[in-house]
Amino acid sequence: MSLAGISFTNLTTAELRVIASEILEEKIHGISFSPYVEGQGPGTQISEQQIRQRLQIIQPNINWVRSFSCTEGNEQIPKIAQESGLNTMVGVWLDDDLANNELELANAIEVAKSGHVNILAVGNEVLLRGDLTEAQLIDYITRAKQALPDIEVGYVDAYFEFEDHPQVTEVCDVILANCYPFWEGCPAEYSLLYMKDMYRRAVKAGNGKRVIITETGWPNVGTAERGAIPSTENAIKYFINTYLWAAEEDIEIFYFSSFDETWKVADEGDVGAYWGLWDKDGKLKYV
Repeated sequence: MSLAGISFTNLTTAELRVIASEILEEKIHGISFSPYVEGQGPGTQISEQQIRQRLQIIQPNINWVRSFSCTEGNEQIPKIAQESGLNTMVGVWLDDDLANNELELANAIEVAKSGHVNILAVGNEVLLRGDLTEAQLIDYITRAKQALPDIEVGYVDAYFEFEDHPQVTEVCDVILANCYPFWEGCPAEYSLLYMKDMYRRAVKAGNGKRVIITETGWPNVGTAERGAIPSTENAIKYFINTYLWAAEEDIEIFYFSSFDETWKVADEGDVGAYWGLWDKDGKLKYV
């Protein structure tokens, strides 16, 4: 594999789909999972039955599942996932709603003490959004570590936030870095090179700590982000390059995302709805 990825010259879209299918059949490391169906989003109370149905679709192709919240029914995801033979990275959703943060953390600790958490991710892009101060975030992470001394605890954010906030990096057991060449306007043909650089920067900031890429992906529909163009072909190529690199260098990567989610359009524009490996109805898009 070259530095910039494999050569796709002369490969048809059908041939690309075959490669992507083979990668999925061998199982990817992990995926970012939200159990929502069309018309749902944060604020929806999720049932155990729905979680089981959505997990059943993706379970044959993954080894780990990453959740984002421990409220609104999402706290049931880790137990159900482990019953399906999956490892769990369990998310604690933090934002500027301090009362809900306490509920999230308390539920996550309970889930972990029940034995259903392999890695706990306390907060997701809190610093990037500006929802909490560094000191507030460190307090949540520290409290989780004190309550769960035998569980790996980390924090998820854009790779560069670990450079900019060394005290947060220091308190984490593991560095959980989101790496999105798309959102930084990188053309598809240079995207693997760009992601490799993002990863190396997180590794350097981590100063010897394990680094997991907790989100990366490419949308197949929507408005271009400067030089980054959504298309089915670009999305398939990005997926293939990501997992060939992951296999070559033994890097743990959680792909974003499991399903297409229309609710994300409000925050991310039209591309927000098209990051899934599966469409909103649960059909694989790239095989």
